[in-house]
Amino acid sequence: MLGGIEEAKSHIREKGYRMVDLKFTDLAGRWHHVTVPASQFDERLMRDGVGFDGSSVGLKSVKSGDMVLIPDLATAFRDPFWDFPTLSFICSAFEADSKQPFMRDPRNIALRAEETLREFGAGERSLWGPEFEFYVFDSVAFQNGVNEASYRLDSREADWQSAKGGHGHLIPLHGGYHVIPPKDQLFNLRSEMSVVLEEMGIPIKYHHHEVGGPGQCEIETPMMGLVRSGDVTQMVKYVTKMVAHARNQTATFMPKPLYGEAGSGMHFHQHLFDGDRNLFYDPDGYGHLSGTALSYIAGLLLHGPAVLALTNPSSNSYRRLVPGFEAPVNTFFSLGNRSAAIRVPKYADQPETVRFEFRPPDATCNVYLALAAQLMAGLDGIRRKLDPGALGFGPFDENIFAWDEKRRASVKPLPSTLREALDALERDHDFLLAGGVFDEGQIAEWIKVKYEEYYGVRNRPHPYEVALYFDV
Repeated sequence: MLGGIEEAKSHIREKGYRMVDLKFTDLAGRWHHVTVPASQFDERLMRDGVGFDGSSVGLKSVKSGDMVLIPDLATAFRDPFWDFPTLSFICSAFEADSKQPFMRDPRNIALRAEETLREFGAGERSLWGPEFEFYVFDSVAFQNGVNEASYRLDSREADWQSAKGGHGHLIPLHGGYHVIPPKDQLFNLRSEMSVVLEEMGIPIKYHHHEVGGPGQCEIETPMMGLVRSGDVTQMVKYVTKMVAHARNQTATFMPKPLYGEAGSGMHFHQHLFDGDRNLFYDPDGYGHLSGTALSYIAGLLLHGPAVLALTNPSSNSYRRLVPGFEAPVNTFFSLGNRSAAIRVPKYADQPETVRFEFRPPDATCNVYLALAAQLMAGLDGIRRKLDPGALGFGPFDENIFAWDEKRRASVKPLPSTLREALDALERDHDFLLAGGVFDEGQIAEWIKVKYEEYYGVRNRPHPYEVALYFDV
């Protein structure tokens, strides 16, 4: 963390950096970058920024696309993947003429959400802990044409490799949870990812093999502030992909890359603090949750269908959100139940650790928008003093899939398609406008872009349809 431009310039000189890389996030949540020689990193750059075309990354229209990037000096980290010594900064977008923060920049939205929390008086900070699940494959191939559509993924760990002969230590479908080497053939890769992240200043709780047999992994970081959590998410995705790429493998955060195998989510652990006091803690509450926490949960579940349009914004998201894979498909909360949309971890039972996790999201989200949307939904619940029990959200500490059909129908479902989530966001988004965190125009543009993606997938013939219907 660098405190000012003079400290940054001194650090660059002392460490011998030759390049400064400026990274920023587009509308969809992907990172982009522009690189300047270290000699050009000075007060003028911090004042005027570095120009770029916002229309090319979905942030502005073509007729008014000029914008500038200004780095956040507190985000400095050495980028180990460059041949020349390179210092990276994460940037926010600003208006080219006035140098005012661009209101629709995803990172600026996250910053405003934090400000709104403080203005609202429901605490001074929120802490977040996304879980990073991803697959590592040895190769990927895909094509989409007028007369053909196919993809193929391969993993050295998968039991479909058994017929080729070899060591025989392979992982069956759903058999990967915490497996040990030699079945776990990715432990060194994950350790390298973790070491690189720690060298960048990101503490790592642990890493392990996840349920998915053909290469599913998980890395977890501790709880941290909202904007910092967004920055770290971008860094984790970058590092995992770059380390895998350097080892001739490929990492993907796609929610459901394999049919019939576990999907990859990005569960968000979250709680609010006033100073060092956890506002979600009550020693006598359900799961040690306070009334504030329960109202926050009620707001998040009430607005859950609309929130999913931002936390699960891909057609592939809803391949994962199906019954039978520990994926949440209903709006209820529970203590320790992994099929609930909100799970209260039993192991987080101390005054400073009590929290819950929102389980539907996945890493196709723009993390800054996803964080802001969850916070705004929860704050709306606190403002309105909502009661999750009165709204039918539980808690339900039992297997609801064992209930009879009539009782199970009383539990509200989450959207089962991207179209349903977008329709929900179109109907229900006033909670996002509070404090000027989001604006109507941006929400309308998000819905428009995502509808185009939805129809782009829906309108294409599927290979399985050919198998089902070609001979009809």
